[in-house]
Amino acid sequence: MSNKKKVFIKTYGCQMNEYDSEKLVLDLEKNHYQQTGDIQDADMVLLNTCNIREKAAEKVYSELGRIKKFKDHKADLKIGVTGCVAQAESSEIFDRQPAVDFIVGPQSYHKFPEIISKLKDGERNISETSFQASDKFKSIASLAGKPKPSAFVTIQEGCDKFCTFCVVPYTRGKEVSRSQRDILNEIRESAKKGVKEVILLGQNVNAYNFEGISFSSLIYSLAEINEIKRIRFMTSHPRDMTDELITAFGDIPKLMPFLHLPVQSGSNRILKSMNRGHIVEEYVEIVNKLRSVRSDICFSSDFIVGYPGETDKDFQETIDLCEQVEFAQAYSFNYSSRPGTPASRKEELDENLKKTRLHILQDLLSKQQSTFLKEQKNTQHKVLFEKVGRGIDEYVGRTEQFSPVTVVTKENILGEIKKVEINSVMSHSLKGDLK
Repeated sequence: MSNKKKVFIKTYGCQMNEYDSEKLVLDLEKNHYQQTGDIQDADMVLLNTCNIREKAAEKVYSELGRIKKFKDHKADLKIGVTGCVAQAESSEIFDRQPAVDFIVGPQSYHKFPEIISKLKDGERNISETSFQASDKFKSIASLAGKPKPSAFVTIQEGCDKFCTFCVVPYTRGKEVSRSQRDILNEIRESAKKGVKEVILLGQNVNAYNFEGISFSSLIYSLAEINEIKRIRFMTSHPRDMTDELITAFGDIPKLMPFLHLPVQSGSNRILKSMNRGHIVEEYVEIVNKLRSVRSDICFSSDFIVGYPGETDKDFQETIDLCEQVEFAQAYSFNYSSRPGTPASRKEELDENLKKTRLHILQDLLSKQQSTFLKEQKNTQHKVLFEKVGRGIDEYVGRTEQFSPVTVVTKENILGEIKKVEINSVMSHSLKGDLK
């Protein structure tokens, strides 16, 4: 019978949080914890949080209220909050939910082993939310030991762009890049464990620059690792899409023909108000350049609907941009005011108007995604199979353009790249047969 304690972790938000959660769990495993999927069985509960929208933050407080009930019956249960809500609202968390034992912001994850030690000594109300950029990539467990076909690797954190609606600069700090040596070493070790695809992560991943080594240079170096067959990255900012990076899409077959490039609005007036630092025409030029060097590339984006001051004309310009680019997929949300941001001081639009506009935009984006998927029928794709499906003999993977694909086969193809002919199209995914 194991003497290890058990930790339950719930992750909200972006891929960066997913990566961070895995790192935190590895630190806990080194301290005699093991992960559990049953919260009632846990000795520690971690909520790794997102603060990008108001609803996301309120979900955390709601979940903390539910978790407190477990602590009422299990007094030694440890409750921790990590992530961007922890960074932005540390004192409020303790005030609103005294059952919380510790809070750790993203800038202080390197101190997590120290926090675990303090918890063992019986300390409570531990808060670590300081900004120490020089330390943020130190003393963090490597994910290289986790065998899986596709792996996230954080190469950059923070943001210096200060878009008026965004809390990231206040919760993740300034832009800091990890050393190329450490990145490549982690990826090489991961490749030995069976990783074939690497997804490079950062709040502004293409702003990566470590001691003069640019993001495009890093990708060229990464492409030389033979065992790595696919390279992806997210999330990008249009301001950092250099010509060198665009050229890399044409030069490096391993760099997958899919790019998530948030634009937020199709109105130059709104982009200026958002402090995005680029105009629509520049965004379209990037798209066109990429299509000229990689004809099969497809695009994803983010849109904020109902930003303060958005007029019918501004919204129509967003619709026009979508029709011009034709996105393979996209994410769109109503504007959500975040405390402390410049936009939070602006007068908000009527909620019903925002909902109406969002419905119109999402209807268009949904049709574009459907069209893109239907175009894949009766075509062949190389698919990296990442996991076992829910059905009997099902395997699920992704095409080079990031579309999910399910096949049924008796063959064990987990972790393999196989050619698949698409025979049917679902709402958000594809089905096919091995060739």
